[in-house]
Amino acid sequence: MSDSEDPNDEVQYHIEVGPEDVADTVLLPGNPERVDKITALWDEFEERGSHREYRTATGTYEGTPISVTSTGIGGPSAAIAAEELARIGADTFVRVGSCGAIQPEMDVGDLVITSGAVRQEGTSKEYVREDYPATADHEVVCALVAAAERLDYDYHVGLTMSADSFYAGQGRPGFEGFEAAGSESLVEDLREANVKNIEMEAATLLTVANVYGLRAGAVCTVYANRVTGEFRTEGESRAAKTASLAVHLLARMDEVKRAAGVDRWHAGLSLD
Repeated sequence: MSDSEDPNDEVQYHIEVGPEDVADTVLLPGNPERVDKITALWDEFEERGSHREYRTATGTYEGTPISVTSTGIGGPSAAIAAEELARIGADTFVRVGSCGAIQPEMDVGDLVITSGAVRQEGTSKEYVREDYPATADHEVVCALVAAAERLDYDYHVGLTMSADSFYAGQGRPGFEGFEAAGSESLVEDLREANVKNIEMEAATLLTVANVYGLRAGAVCTVYANRVTGEFRTEGESRAAKTASLAVHLLARMDEVKRAAGVDRWHAGLSLD
């Protein structure tokens, strides 16, 4: 356990892990209980830390080193995880979560792969001006799409809205029916702008990663469709499997880039 909050310490203050505890690429679920469901898919793993909402485990998936750290709910705790993991050497992050879909054709159990995010949360604004875009790294998006295709999962790629509250900030009624200003049109306005889903962490993660020059993306399972009213907590493992396979594919992509002498993945390269 760290006895200091100095960000230069090896063992980090909140996540309580150090440089030897994590792989270069880390999956970031919100719920600490989801860590067990993710690691159950891997070849092998070892838990490396558990403090507050942050549980960390490291292992391999199809021989590729991989880690997972839970972040709890919302942008502030997700930013802390990304900050501290980056300080001990992680350079690629994939949010693995659940979400509410807001396009009528999207079914419960489908996946949403985020290409960019509407920054309705407040944490990212602590880092950079409000008109700075929260974009996913194109290599992470490519790997997630390839993984979903290989696993034959239904998926959608597009924009995500990240909020700071589950109720008022997402257009739901609060205690005793309270409704925030603009909540009655929020979902419809986002739907008409072709936003795919709503959740609470992606915009923060993507913004922080871009500010620091790191790779990040997000894949979420649809638990509810806010337009059709459908709701079921199913398909959670699909996001976990897709993200884990994507990490393996990213490692292969990086190998191919090195062999080709290029810095970025592009259509002229192949994993075959």
